[in-house]
Amino acid sequence: MNIANKLTSFRVLLIPVFLFFYYYPILSGDARILAAAVFVLASFTDLIDGAVARRYKLITRFGMFLDPLADKLLVCAALVVMCANGPIHPLVSVAIVSREFIVTGIRLVAAEQGAVIAADIFGKYKTAFQMVTIIYYLFGLQVHGPYFDGAGRALVIVTLILTVFSAFNYIYKNKSIFKGGI
Repeated sequence: MNIANKLTSFRVLLIPVFLFFYYYPILSGDARILAAAVFVLASFTDLIDGAVARRYKLITRFGMFLDPLADKLLVCAALVVMCANGPIHPLVSVAIVSREFIVTGIRLVAAEQGAVIAADIFGKYKTAFQMVTIIYYLFGLQVHGPYFDGAGRALVIVTLILTVFSAFNYIYKNKSIFKGGI
């Protein structure tokens, strides 16, 4: 397993650590700030693993499969806990998770046909905005409580627009995979 794939695998392993710190205060205070730090670290591995894979030509089928899955698992875990605790509206979470299922379904159909669909630029922007929005709220909860503010709303709106647009983009760009019969 190359270093890029190890970083991606590490991101997946950080998800239960994030959840632990989010839900179980330890030491003398609220551990959610530790959860936010773990989420930032996990998000940062997403940036690094792709750069390392491209720079050193370490792109593998395993990495093309696991990297977007790791992103989805991380974002969905954060959305579920933040939806349950107030700062992210359930409809936002449903829209984002629905997009992830749609794109994963497209990738599964493509894989069945022997093709691997890598993330495109809109999917990368979508993921970046999702992570920035989640980080904003994870750290903001420590200061402002579970209430939306102007910057938070703007981040959510941009994230939703990118999420919906990238879903339609994946469907449009890959519509040919649905044309074959069984």
